[in-house]
Amino acid sequence: MVVVFNAKKRLSLSAAAAGAISLLLEACSSTPVAPSATPAGLSGAQPQPQPAGTGGGVAGQPVAPAITPLAVDPNQPPPAPREFRAAWVSTVANIDWPSRNNLSMAKQQTEALAILDRAQGVGLNAIVLQVRPSADAIYPSSLEPWSEFLTGQQGRAPATPWDPLQFWIEQAHARGMELHAWFNPYRARHATAKSPLAASHIANTDPGVVKSYGRYLWMDPGEAAAAQRTLDVVLDVVRRYDVDGVHIDDYFYPYPVDASASTAGPEGVALDAGVGVRQELEFPDQPSWQRYLLDGGTLDRAGWRRQNVNRLIEALYQGIHKEKSWVRFGISPFGIGKPERRPPGIAGFSQYDKLYADAELWLANGWLDYLAPQLYWPVAQAPQAFDVLLDYWVAQNTRARHIWPGLYTSRIDRSSKAFAPEEILKQIAVTRSRASVGGHVHFSIAALMENRKGISEQLKAQSYLSPALTPATPWLGNAAPAAPAVAMRRDAGGLTLKLSAAGGKPVAQYAIWSRYGSEWRFTVAPAARTQVLLADDAMAGAAQAVVVSAVDRLGNESERVTVLR
Repeated sequence: MVVVFNAKKRLSLSAAAAGAISLLLEACSSTPVAPSATPAGLSGAQPQPQPAGTGGGVAGQPVAPAITPLAVDPNQPPPAPREFRAAWVSTVANIDWPSRNNLSMAKQQTEALAILDRAQGVGLNAIVLQVRPSADAIYPSSLEPWSEFLTGQQGRAPATPWDPLQFWIEQAHARGMELHAWFNPYRARHATAKSPLAASHIANTDPGVVKSYGRYLWMDPGEAAAAQRTLDVVLDVVRRYDVDGVHIDDYFYPYPVDASASTAGPEGVALDAGVGVRQELEFPDQPSWQRYLLDGGTLDRAGWRRQNVNRLIEALYQGIHKEKSWVRFGISPFGIGKPERRPPGIAGFSQYDKLYADAELWLANGWLDYLAPQLYWPVAQAPQAFDVLLDYWVAQNTRARHIWPGLYTSRIDRSSKAFAPEEILKQIAVTRSRASVGGHVHFSIAALMENRKGISEQLKAQSYLSPALTPATPWLGNAAPAAPAVAMRRDAGGLTLKLSAAGGKPVAQYAIWSRYGSEWRFTVAPAARTQVLLADDAMAGAAQAVVVSAVDRLGNESERVTVLR
């Protein structure tokens, strides 16, 4: 594969290399560490808010479209590359954002912008932001108190009134990125919490539904009021905010706590194949279990627990799409499936038996739009091999939902079990070799902010050579938007495109192809951006062909408009 740089430092690919990437993209088709205050590597200017419409560059400045595969017809570009490229941004325990609690609004915003700029610079197209760490909120809510991880004290509003979630959404969209709101469904207090519970916290307003479990407080999934609270909170956000997705993680019933007080946390024990728990502390749901039996319930206790979780999952899926049909619902469960279905050689913790999470059922019933199983082990670790587990989840996906596995990018650290960056690059390549896997999610953004062992630079230079649209979600709607209206003029240094939607379905993005010599280059602009400058190339001159399409919130693409041929 030949890779050269032109005078403007853009990657150029030979036809052979481009063809290889074409096949690759076509196949996709479609212990946490707080980050440094200043992002490492990929240096740039101090991050600044982007007004709606700038879309990843200052309006009027040139866009450098990425090189993409050579098409058979030189006048017709290939299909737009599609891949969900995201990172989780954890607020619990200040893992990712904000770097510590009680920072000023200006400092929190600066950190948020740095995260978004790094994500965009690396080549991501989505952020999964934790908005409800522990029955609290990082946004103004009448249902739950402000999070102490934001303001330093649960229930205390920011000193300068502002809406962090709205800020994140606006700034993500201005960069052409999706924002998925991430909720913890049942956790009521994290082990690292320090401030007293607010008077409005559910542990005070409805104490019967909250249980003490180890160092945590946990809402009992068997209590109808607990499930209703989570449903109400999620739907409140869907109604009030322009989120692209709703995301819940792997915390259903809690990870078993070792009653003998092992030094390892319950999640760490699970990742280590379940070795380490000697005496599990029983979750104290006896009152709700006894009520179920007295009401004539016939399931055993494990089946009843799974039923409680299943009912919430189904209600969330239906409720979200009733409010806004285009908002996708994603779940990120623990990465190992049911014991009786596991491939030969696979071993480890059973979320089905311990967290009472029946992810296989959710896939079979279509109660989600994407599954992001946490595949946090190396390809070469046979009992939990990344590729074998990925294939397992693909085989369970009979309803053809999106499969976007979670990658343990933060395992690029200094621990004895550290990953090399090459492990993550290899895992991305594995996802791309499976035609029905259309993306991945990095846990967490901290590794990319710190550019651990050069991972951010390697992703940009090797894995994310071209921008990508997120995969379409046709089961939520497949009507294409109208083709855009595009005008073009010659300006100093390039061709300026003036873009506008043609009416009808709302447009989220514009997909733009430009041909320089024999190379097609691809870029994406948010719909709010009305002008894009395609810069002249120092070697090839001006673009000789330009093709534009409109893309809606569900990834449906319009007919293409040929602007220049």
